Amino acid sequence: MIFYFSGTGNSKWVARQVAAYQHESLIAIADELAGGADLIYTLQPSEVVGFVFPVYSWAPPAIVMEFINKVRFTNAEGHYFFFVCTCGDEAGLTLNIMNETVAAKGWTWQAAFTIIMPNNYVSFPGFDTDPKELEQQKLHAAIDEMERINQELASRSNVFQCKVGSWAYIKSRIISKLFNKYQVTAKPFFATDDCISCGLCEQHCPVHNVKVHIKPEWGNHCTSCLACYHICPRHAIHYGKATLKKHQYFHPECK
Repeated sequence: MIFYFSGTGNSKWVARQVAAYQHESLIAIADELAGGADLIYTLQPSEVVGFVFPVYSWAPPAIVMEFINKVRFTNAEGHYFFFVCTCGDEAGLTLNIMNETVAAKGWTWQAAFTIIMPNNYVSFPGFDTDPKELEQQKLHAAIDEMERINQELASRSNVFQCKVGSWAYIKSRIISKLFNKYQVTAKPFFATDDCISCGLCEQHCPVHNVKVHIKPEWGNHCTSCLACYHICPRHAIHYGKATLKKHQYFHPECK
C-alpha cells in the first residue's frame, strides 16, 4: 500500500513511480480521510506500507499527520514501512517528526528518503517557484533518483536519506508551527476578473475545498497546497497580495 498526499503533483508523480515499481496499490490520503470510514487495514504477507508526501514548512503536512494518527494496521509487525518526502530544497526534521509520530503507534520506519523537486511555495514574501532552467534540472534529476530509491525499496534496505538542511530545529519546531497556525487557511484566496470559470481549480483541489460558481469559492478545510493557484490557466487565482507578481508550477505529468 502506498498512501500519498499531493497538491501540485510532485508527490503524486513520486507515489506513482513507487507504486508501479513495487507493485503496490496507490491510495490518496485525502480521499481516505474524506470517506469517513474507519482507517483500518489488513496487510497481505508480502505487502509493504509507504507514505509519500510533500514537506510543508520543513515538516509533514497536517493532513498527513492526521491520517497517520488515525490509521491502524491489524498486522503491522514484520512489514516494511517507509516514507518518501518531496521538497524544493530541504526537509528539516521531518524524519524526527515522523519517528516520533509512529513510535506511539508501535511502528518503526525501515527506510526514509527525500527527493528534491521543483519549488511551489509562493504565498509568503521571498518565496517563489524555481527558474525554468532549474525546474527542468530538478525534474530530470528526479527520474534517476527515483530509480535509485525504488531499487533500495525493492531490496528492503534500511536506509535513511533525508536532507535536513540548516537551522533545522528552528524551521521544523518553531516556524512550522507558526505556518500551521497562520498560513494554513484559504481566507486570502481570491480570483480576478481573468477567471474563465474553467473549473480546473475545483478539479485539482485534493480535499475538494474549492467550488466554482462563476468564480471559485473556498471552504474552510484548506491544506495550503496551492494547487488551485498553480493550475489556473489564466493566473487568475491569488493568495492575497503575496502572489501577485509570482510564478506558477504544476508537475507536467499530473495536470
